[in-house]
Amino acid sequence: MQILLNGERFVTEAKSLDELCAALGFADAKVATAVNGSFVAATARGNTQLTDADEVEIVAPRQGG
Repeated sequence: MQILLNGERFVTEAKSLDELCAALGFADAKVATAVNGSFVAATARGNTQLTDADEVEIVAPRQGG
């Protein structure tokens, strides 16, 4: 399926947001996620199914200033 990931077209076989995060190496990372503009808590990622053309945002915190 094709999604928009952080503003870029991305092809994935992940069925859920949790699977997508794991495939991208964020399985154990502290990241913020949203699908189609709605925040998705870490505990809800496994139940958040992805569909073709979804807009997904994954943001990792940065240190420094």
